[in-house]
Amino acid sequence: MPHKFMFATGIENSEPLINNGRKRVDELEKCGHYSNWKKDFDLVKELGIQFLRYGPPIHKTFTAHGKYDWSFADETFEYLRKQEILPIIDLCHFGVPNWIGDFQNPDFPQLFAQYAKDFAKRFSWIQLYTPVNEMYITALFSAYYGWWNEQLTTDHSFVTALKNIVKANVLAMRAILEIRPDAIFIQSESSEYYHAENPKAIKPAELMNARRFLSLDLNYGKRIESEMYEYLMDNGMSRKEYHFFLNNHLKRHCIMGNDYYITNEHRVAADGSTRAAGEVFGYHVITSQYYDRYKLPVMHTETNLIQGPNGDESVNWLWKEWANVIRVRNDGVPIVGFTWYSLTDQVDWDSALREDNNNVNPLGLFDLDRNIRPVGNAYKQLIKDWTQVLPTESVCLNVPINMPFNNKVTKEANAKAEEDEKNNTDATTLLQAGKIKT
Repeated sequence: MPHKFMFATGIENSEPLINNGRKRVDELEKCGHYSNWKKDFDLVKELGIQFLRYGPPIHKTFTAHGKYDWSFADETFEYLRKQEILPIIDLCHFGVPNWIGDFQNPDFPQLFAQYAKDFAKRFSWIQLYTPVNEMYITALFSAYYGWWNEQLTTDHSFVTALKNIVKANVLAMRAILEIRPDAIFIQSESSEYYHAENPKAIKPAELMNARRFLSLDLNYGKRIESEMYEYLMDNGMSRKEYHFFLNNHLKRHCIMGNDYYITNEHRVAADGSTRAAGEVFGYHVITSQYYDRYKLPVMHTETNLIQGPNGDESVNWLWKEWANVIRVRNDGVPIVGFTWYSLTDQVDWDSALREDNNNVNPLGLFDLDRNIRPVGNAYKQLIKDWTQVLPTESVCLNVPINMPFNNKVTKEANAKAEEDEKNNTDATTLLQAGKIKT
């Protein structure tokens, strides 16, 4: 398959528990995907989109330790394959099966890694993965804001959820690479920024702006600044657990996915409380901050805006986000894809899925009757206009998408490269230590 810019959309498989675990928010069900999945995939094809953020509902698929119900996944993924739509697999999107409990469960990382490996074995033709979607947001909403799943509100519960979630993501990447040594992992993560309202708010805003990087710092094995290191140690992470993340070297298999919505920027008051800031810096500025930190290829993995009373609000937002993508690219950031999220309208997004109101939010390329919205037509035209232009302008915009294979040579090359990276890191550490001693 030729290298190409990855225009994508998504079909959200969110499944958090709310109301103290009494209610499962199954977004696939609320949006009618279970009864319209074939039509939904046909709509993706009609738009000229070849990449789809999608995954099986984990609470229906992962039925017990080592036991699965693949019936829905077998049907849907076979149809995607025939349609030549390449899925970017969301294996865990905001929730876990009832029998696992929640993100405080220390067994979750190992259990999830086995699920990821068994999925990769069964669907070995799939190359692109987001093992755990929005790790930071999942931990924040579940274990700090108290909205989903465990519904806890302490720093200790947040750190516990975060370390379990990121460890699950890392172990899943390793497990998938055993099956697909050429797998590419797109870490769809919310790109946040916290603005201080006044001088007294500077300190809490600085802490929040450091905390927003924790999931990716741990995932990519980046050494954490002292204040965040103390925060992790003070709230339940052990040195051994921290070094687990430092000792994993999987960055070279990754694309950094940045999600950006008008709700991603926040105003911080002196007491540490926050409220929505709207778009202040925008995708260009904030994504550049993330790229400067991790130096990885970037994909814009989520955005949308409600179709408002004028009927063109979402169309104008699409244009603005695309202009930001081009600005980022022209600044030298290797950006490889763009996503309008999602294919259809969402339900209860206005309450961040924490209330079961059945409010339909007009955010999709299509409404829930599968009629195209103005933004759907605009996105279709944008893809048509830009598909042939981008790959010819810069090799930095190309992602090597391969057809399925099981290549022993690639496995051996991966193992050697990771060992070399580890050795180089160890050597650098020793040299630094030597300098300190002298």
